Amino acid sequence: MLKTFQTAYLLKNTYRVNGIIYSIKQIPLLRRVLPDSLYRIRGFKILGNILSVGWEVVSTFLGKFLYLLLLVCGLGELFDKAPQWQVFLHIFFVLTIIGAYMNTYLFNPTRDKYYAISLMRMNARTYMLSYYIYAMLRVVVGFLPFTLLFGRMSGVPLWICLLLPLLVAGGKLVCVWIYLFRYEKTGRNPDENKLNKWDWILAAVLLAAAYGLPYLGIVIPWQAIVALMVLAIAGGVCSVKKVARFTFYRELCQMMLAEKKSGLDPRVTSQKLVQDASRKKISTDTSITSKKKGFDYFNELFIKRHRRILWNSARRVTIGALVVVAVGVGACLLNAQVARATNESLMRLLPVFLFFMYALNRGTTFTQALFINCDHSMLTYGFYKKPDTILKLFWIRLREITKINLAPAVVIGLGLSILLYVSGGTEAPVNYVVLPVSILAMSVLFSVHYLTLYYLLQPYTAETELKSGTYKILSWVTYLFCYALMQVRMSSLVFGAAMIAFSLLYCAVAGVLVYKYAGRTFRLRN
Repeated sequence: MLKTFQTAYLLKNTYRVNGIIYSIKQIPLLRRVLPDSLYRIRGFKILGNILSVGWEVVSTFLGKFLYLLLLVCGLGELFDKAPQWQVFLHIFFVLTIIGAYMNTYLFNPTRDKYYAISLMRMNARTYMLSYYIYAMLRVVVGFLPFTLLFGRMSGVPLWICLLLPLLVAGGKLVCVWIYLFRYEKTGRNPDENKLNKWDWILAAVLLAAAYGLPYLGIVIPWQAIVALMVLAIAGGVCSVKKVARFTFYRELCQMMLAEKKSGLDPRVTSQKLVQDASRKKISTDTSITSKKKGFDYFNELFIKRHRRILWNSARRVTIGALVVVAVGVGACLLNAQVARATNESLMRLLPVFLFFMYALNRGTTFTQALFINCDHSMLTYGFYKKPDTILKLFWIRLREITKINLAPAVVIGLGLSILLYVSGGTEAPVNYVVLPVSILAMSVLFSVHYLTLYYLLQPYTAETELKSGTYKILSWVTYLFCYALMQVRMSSLVFGAAMIAFSLLYCAVAGVLVYKYAGRTFRLRN
């Protein structure tokens, strides 16, 4: 088993190193300096291996650190109606349930599984077991220092902090046992990338329980969490026998990896899968037309044919926002304490909504649809890459993506003003205007941001893979910037005015950058 793991790890490390070198070559300042023969240079191969091994170590800890810092401790600090250590336990436990069945690690049809099992014909059972043992060790080792750090900072008893990593591993093992049992009985594909609507509904309910209950001052009693924790750990130990003795790993892997077998080049398969999934949502109604001309005609046809891809998610978010606002208004009218807390929050926590608007923005979905179903083909024409053409189409597309993102933004913005009014109002009536306008400005800001990154970096390859290292870095910077602003406590009036001004300035700068540089950067990648 150890030899199998070593071979599989070397294989995974090889294509990861090539990916790292490719990403380095895509950095604008280095693109012209580094030659195409970079992959053959031994020194860069060694550098790539060092970075790959370093990333393996960092990823073992970094994801867990950010998870606990942002989703558990960071958001947990917003709730002060229950003891902080019990809020920590409550959020961690509920989120662990979601992660247990949505991310088992075993049933993810990754490329390394495709290479090892489908192409190299390695023993599926030995490979899967060695892979999973390693994954579980990474879970426990990665979580342990940070459950101790953040748990103790929140006041969680030491012995519970030590059990939390085992809870995560135990929960995943129990879910693996359930999936394997279900496969034996029904033959159902356990691919965790193909969750059904009930899985997503359950995740939404659990997320609401994770953060909504502490907001109301309700948490799962810590004694109950400890009891369930012990059961999950015991269940995980019992599941080890089932996982180790399961005899149908090859058949199971063949089912999971079947869609990756349309040739020896999985990039072709990846492109085909993404495009096929996208085409299923494209309207084939030949009666769709437009009365506009030029690029407006071209863009309107695209929007109408891709309405399901572009608008369905925005509609769901809008409906969800309406429900949340209605529940909030009802709670404020029925409970004076809730009304007072809501009023105080709205007057000082507007920066928190910047992160929410970042998470809700559909910019990445819009640009991916543009590339796969439009620009992927149109970029082969020279006229399509001229600065005047790019700038004109940029403003047309910005108008459309802004419309899509404004639907939920309008509901959220007006909802905040309504909540402010029913929760006690404000001495400065201008806040009723600043709240919705600042939310709209945030929505426009992220719409401009994602479209600008798309034109200046064009991160997708011809196989529709996201390969731009600069794009990934800037995406992370955006995320961290929005999270950092969540910690700011500033009056809604000041923050809202600053956000409106910044959004207007950003739009102007984006237009200049796109006109000046997109002619060189907006192109097909190899």
